[in-house]
Parts: sequence; C-alpha cells; structure tokens
Amino acid sequence: MTPFLPPDWLPVIFAGLMALSILFYVVLDGFDLGVGILLPRVADEADRDRMIAAIGPFWDANETWLVLGVGLLLVAFPSAHGMILTALYLPVAVMLVGLTLRGVAFEFRAKAHDLRTKRRWDHAFVAGSLVSALSQGWMLGHYVLGFAEGWAAQAFAAMAAVGLAIAYAFIGSAWLIWRTEGALQRVAIGWARLAIWPLGLGILLVSVVTPLVSARIFDRWFSFPEVFLLAPLPIVTAALLLGIASLLKHMPLPGDALRRLPFWGAVALFALFFAGLAWSFFPYVVPERLTIWQAASAPESLSLILAGAIFVLPVILGYTVLAWRIFGGKARDLTYY
Repeated sequence: MTPFLPPDWLPVIFAGLMALSILFYVVLDGFDLGVGILLPRVADEADRDRMIAAIGPFWDANETWLVLGVGLLLVAFPSAHGMILTALYLPVAVMLVGLTLRGVAFEFRAKAHDLRTKRRWDHAFVAGSLVSALSQGWMLGHYVLGFAEGWAAQAFAAMAAVGLAIAYAFIGSAWLIWRTEGALQRVAIGWARLAIWPLGLGILLVSVVTPLVSARIFDRWFSFPEVFLLAPLPIVTAALLLGIASLLKHMPLPGDALRRLPFWGAVALFALFFAGLAWSFFPYVVPERLTIWQAASAPESLSLILAGAIFVLPVILGYTVLAWRIFGGKARDLTYY
C-alpha cells in the first residue's frame, strides 16, 4: 500500500493522536478517579451514592481513551512500546489491578444487601481509584526522568505519584462542584480549596526537574528564541491557578453561577502541563533514546492504521459527547436500572 501522506508526516500525526488520547484519558478518567479518592471523606450514605451517581454514566467509557492511546503506541511505535512497557511493567500491572478492582466494586456495591457489605465494596472502590492514580503518577515520574535508576529517581517518582493523586482529587472535586448541589457541593468546594495549592506545587516541581535531567531539554527551554515561545505557559498556568483559587473562595455563588468554571479551569491546567511536557520531549517517544521517526512502523503500515484511526477516533469522541449531553445536569438519586 502506498502511503497517502508524506512518510515523514505519519509519525508526527500518530504522535499527536496518541498524545491527544492520553490527555483525554487523564482528564476524563482523572475526575472519576478523583471522586473515588474523595469518597471516604463523606460519611453520609446518601452523599456517597450521589458521588457515585455523578460519575456513573461516564467512568467506564472514559477508560476507552487509555486503550486507544496504548493501542496507538503499540501499532505505530512498536519498539517504543516494548521499551516503555518493559521499564514500567510492574506499575502498569498494578494500575490494571486497580482499574479492575474499581470496576468490580462499582458493580457489586449495587448488589450489597446490607450497609456493611456495601461499605466493603466502597473501600475496594477507593483502593482501586487510589492505586490507579498512584501507579499512573509513578509511571509519569519515571518517564520524565528517562527511566533513570537510583534513590533520587525513586523519590521523584513517588512525589509524582502523590502529586497526580492530588491533581485527580482536585479535578474530581471540581466535577462535584459542577454536578452536585447543597451540602455536598459545599464540601466539594472545600476539597478543591485544599487541593489547588499542592497541585500548583506539584506542577512547579516537575517543571523545575524536567530541564535539569536533560541538557537537550534545558537548551530547548532557555535558548533564544525558544524561551520566549515557552514563557506564556508558566505565566498562564500561574494566572489560572490564582484565578481558580480566588473563585473558589467566593463559591457557591447565588444561583449556582460559574459552577462549571473550576472544572474547565482544571482541564486547562492539565492541558497546559501536558503541553509543557510535549514541548520538552518532542520528538522523542522514549526520552533521549528513540525519536518518533526511529520508533515508527513502516509508512505503509501507518497509512493503513491511520485509515482505521480516522474512523475510530470520531466514534469514541462522538459517544463521549453524547453521554455528556444525555447525562448533563446535576447528579440525582443513584440507580442501576
């Protein structure tokens, strides 16, 4: 099959599709993992059910973006897939166990015949959410450091694990501000106020460490004229953090005004952070080891895969948007029927 696009463009297109899929996953599954992490902070059973109801129509479909991203990595950059999965085999396995535990707990809590059994499944749901978040943060920390070894690398990965869990808790609380009301909404506002500054600190720490682990990244950040191109990212991120924190101080507002803004602000923070990482590591798919062109499959294979991706991606995006439209508004009483 003859490539229908220039061969040098195909790895760039697939890198973009893969990055977009991972960003969608982190944002979409991030808020429901965050809600799971926050669940034990609520004692009232009705509020717990309301929190589960707020993510019920979305959580399963959100994980499709992870499958798509990893699938694109496998078929478009097979050598990179092998190196990354070899380096991250254990945290990937732990993440899959956490995601499975969360899915099982979500279904079985509905079948519990008494409150004690239901609480056990709630604990399993929380554990699955927390384990998934921590393992993803651990993987992020190791990836940023180029899979370096040693105690310093382990400490940074642990910091990234905790930081990502806090980030998920923040976007989860922002989701609850949007999707709930009354006392639960006020509690969620308090969670968001507590989480926003540790989130900002985590972004700062990763941003400081990233250029220090690679002379190439350092030059890309601070050489001329790249420094002026990159400067808007930290400025906009800081302004956004301050703006969201200021808004949260005054919420809830009369008429539940601006209830969506903390969530979309959190989405913007995730996107800015992701853009900074993409700027830093491009064109490497494995930091400092493999570029996207070195790791890419044959152009003929990429052309065939792209034809399928062009069909699959709009379908996934379409049913994601449809679910948001159908299940929009405030979360109501939890039902599985």
